[in-house]
Amino acid sequence: MATTATVPAEQVQSRTGATWLGVALLAAGLLLRLRLAWATFLNPDEALHYFLSRQASLKLAYEASLTTAHPPLMILFLHYWSRLGSSEVVLRLPFVLAGTLFCWIMFLWMRRVTNSRAAWFGLALFLFAPPLISLSAEIRQYALLLLFCASALYLLERALSENSGKWMALSAATLYLALFTHYSTLIFAAAIGVYGLIRLLQRSHPAKLMVTWMATQLGGLGICAFLFESQISKLRHSGVPSEIAATWLRGSIFHRGEDHVASFAWTRTLRLFRYFFSHGTIGVLGFLLFVFAIVAMFWPDRQREERFALGLLLILPFLITLGAAFAGIYPYGGTRHDVFLVTFAIAAICIGLDRLPLPQSRWIKPALVAAALIICSLFPSPSGPYITPANQQRELMRQAISYLGALPPSSTIFTDQQGSMVLNYYFCAERMPLTFSEQSKLLLRMPCGEYYVLTAGNTQTGFDRQTFPVVLGDAWQSEPKEQRLYVFQSGWINDKEQDWLTELRRLGGDPRNFGPNLLVCPITRTTAQSGS
Repeated sequence: MATTATVPAEQVQSRTGATWLGVALLAAGLLLRLRLAWATFLNPDEALHYFLSRQASLKLAYEASLTTAHPPLMILFLHYWSRLGSSEVVLRLPFVLAGTLFCWIMFLWMRRVTNSRAAWFGLALFLFAPPLISLSAEIRQYALLLLFCASALYLLERALSENSGKWMALSAATLYLALFTHYSTLIFAAAIGVYGLIRLLQRSHPAKLMVTWMATQLGGLGICAFLFESQISKLRHSGVPSEIAATWLRGSIFHRGEDHVASFAWTRTLRLFRYFFSHGTIGVLGFLLFVFAIVAMFWPDRQREERFALGLLLILPFLITLGAAFAGIYPYGGTRHDVFLVTFAIAAICIGLDRLPLPQSRWIKPALVAAALIICSLFPSPSGPYITPANQQRELMRQAISYLGALPPSSTIFTDQQGSMVLNYYFCAERMPLTFSEQSKLLLRMPCGEYYVLTAGNTQTGFDRQTFPVVLGDAWQSEPKEQRLYVFQSGWINDKEQDWLTELRRLGGDPRNFGPNLLVCPITRTTAQSGS
């Protein structure tokens, strides 16, 4: 082994420079995530996750987690973590750290399966792609999911290259954690399982390693069986997956008779790459590099056999997810539910960029990566439900809560389920008795300090502009003595915002926006509503 004294000075300087570059990039990525976690208020999903975890015991937190469409690990973790503090930045800190560490582990994995140049490109894209920054600064499963999936990939690669049963077991352990974090891991597990089997069969490995791998696969199947019995079967019976597929994820599920197979696959794939970068043009360019890399992986030459397993690993998760969308069981398109695919997309993009025949200059390709990230950050065009950081500033929430706090005592605030979570965190000091069992279609009236909150129990996706007049009529009937209701909304409500505000005014409201994603609207009862 060469010592520092025997290594040329140029190599020592190069390694030192690379080390400091890595530290600087990681620090910058971490600071961007921390800033976003500190500066923004909780969106309704984050508030929901927090209150699911804020149960009297771990058992109750687990039971509450079963009412969601996700495995229980994150809720159980939050049950203990939230005891350290309940501010936005404290609650989000583990996800910030997980999202940053994910980028570094992907860099280590890519350096093993490709080369240093592609790995550095990957580190930059993982650290500074806007959607990955955003998801790392939210109380969601995705930062943990990405960390566990990246760890499973890296540890599996070490196990196969070093014939190590220890690394194989650790890879399986992180895969199990991912399975308990998000159901998209089922797709990831299938892809990594095929990849591991091919790698084991391509070369001679100790029988003990093969036995360990088989045992870990059986363990994963056991976890899948447990999750199906304990949660998935109950969710299917309750109709939650069907409701989700019929609402905000409808465009990412194939509908026979409405969609065409080829056009669905093409448009949703482009939408997916647009989501990865929050920019249409950069997303298309990324997709082209992805295709170029896949073709290079399978190109028939002397090295094809060495590249085959990696190429299959990069493309197989997309094919499985697309097949699941055709079957109507999992979304495929520009949504965060497919974010696990970014691990394979960016890896392939960086391989394609590294192989792209450009003029021989060491700065051209890094400059292209930097330019793409700058464009994505300065001119974002995200797909799917999205709240811009400017519209999610904590100061806007402070203004809205100050407005509510000036209302006359005993006033009734009318909101949807999304809004009730946000109100309980910011306005009701967590004193509202939220329930997480299957809710009836009736309106729920709950005390909130000196006020009351009337929640529409059948509006999981928020108030709908088309049906709101009917829901408001039900609210007036349930509150016959009230002459004024204060509608509160917080979340993804800026779709056709002006049409929504016009509808509120038509119904007698005087809406006040605190940014497009935060609204308070006093509505006075009319003579017709009094008669009903």
